[in-house]
Amino acid sequence: MFENLNEKLEKSFRLLKGKGRITEINIAETLKEVRRALLDADVNYKIAKSFTETVKEKAIGEDVLSSVQPGQMMVKIVHDELAVLMGGKSVDIDLTGKPAVILIAGLQGSGKTTFSGKLAKLLKSKKGKNPLLVAGDVYRPAAIDQLKVLGSQIDVPVYTEDGNMEPVKIAKAAISHAKNNGNDVVIIDTAGRLAIDEQMMNEIAAVKKAVSPQEILFVVDSMTGQDAVNTAKEFNDRLDFDGVVLTKLDGDTRGGAALSIREVVDKPIKFVGMGEKLEALDVFHPERMADRILGMGDIVSLVEKAQEQFDADEARRLQKKLAKNQFNFNDFLKQIQQIKKMGNLKDLAGMIPGMGKALKNMDIEDDAFKHIEAIIHSMTPAEREDPSILNGSRRKRVAEGAGSNIQEVNRLIKQFAETRKMMRMVSQGKNLGRMMGNMPMKR
Repeated sequence: MFENLNEKLEKSFRLLKGKGRITEINIAETLKEVRRALLDADVNYKIAKSFTETVKEKAIGEDVLSSVQPGQMMVKIVHDELAVLMGGKSVDIDLTGKPAVILIAGLQGSGKTTFSGKLAKLLKSKKGKNPLLVAGDVYRPAAIDQLKVLGSQIDVPVYTEDGNMEPVKIAKAAISHAKNNGNDVVIIDTAGRLAIDEQMMNEIAAVKKAVSPQEILFVVDSMTGQDAVNTAKEFNDRLDFDGVVLTKLDGDTRGGAALSIREVVDKPIKFVGMGEKLEALDVFHPERMADRILGMGDIVSLVEKAQEQFDADEARRLQKKLAKNQFNFNDFLKQIQQIKKMGNLKDLAGMIPGMGKALKNMDIEDDAFKHIEAIIHSMTPAEREDPSILNGSRRKRVAEGAGSNIQEVNRLIKQFAETRKMMRMVSQGKNLGRMMGNMPMKR
């Protein structure tokens, strides 16, 4: 995501390297490259032009003229303006209703149904809500089945009416059902079409009028670029929605929708989908996204993801085991599972400053841990509990069971021993720098 844009913006900033100050003359080529980078990212032309003009006005201001590092100052100005362009600050959803009704709109294939499940999970796990999912797409049976599957995965009830082809009646009945069953949030998944048509707009407008939702969220596939922005404008003209959800931002997207849509429809981006997993939904933070576009990483979001998987009781148990040198492969496996729950591995690594560029041409698969897990699962319970009993014959059997080889098993056991040693020393407060200096280097 945004890799090409990041690379081209970096190139434009390099044009100012070695300059004593920013002037109207030496900034011209830089801004030309910035505008070109935005256009290549499928940003609306008028928005790209307006953006670079705003940057120019701020860049040739009195404070900037005295800067001894104009390239860095330009990065800061572009960063701040990117954040403003995308909304400036995060905007939460309105959950004040009893129940709060959230209407999900968008074209077919934009990811509405998947988003509905993700949102239900987020509201349940992070806000303590008791949501009800409503299958309002009466034209696509697969959408109803998909919602039922998602609901079962997150233990959230799904309201359906077999044979009923009237979305308004389904929505109204679902709200009554929610009131009678203690559901404090109702998420209505509506029908989409392959393109905007009058029937579709009239139908969702009728649902809006009937249920008076606290929130109307427009879901858009970010991979469609400027088309996504144009579609959003047409929906907003008819529905006056409250916020935008960008899906598939983990895909091969140029980022134009994320950078343009807020300016065009004057509605905040509230959520971004970063993968297929039900945990892969993030609140949209413009400043953090600007950080990532400019290759600065996003440590805050990374820490938040880690905290979501943090279990205080488990951490205390683990610390006791480390202190007694009892950390084993079962514990190691649990740590892997927690990391996997945090999301796409390449995306997570990209949140670390400087790592995005380093990983650009590397292919980090979501199942990067599968070989390690296969080896651990091939061990007996006794071997996982006490790795010291893994002699030559046992290691050979584990390798065969995991479809691996003895060298990979030996490497994992060695790395595990080094990791356990490091973790034990950290838990005991010993000098980490001295310990790292004594560790054998891998060649």
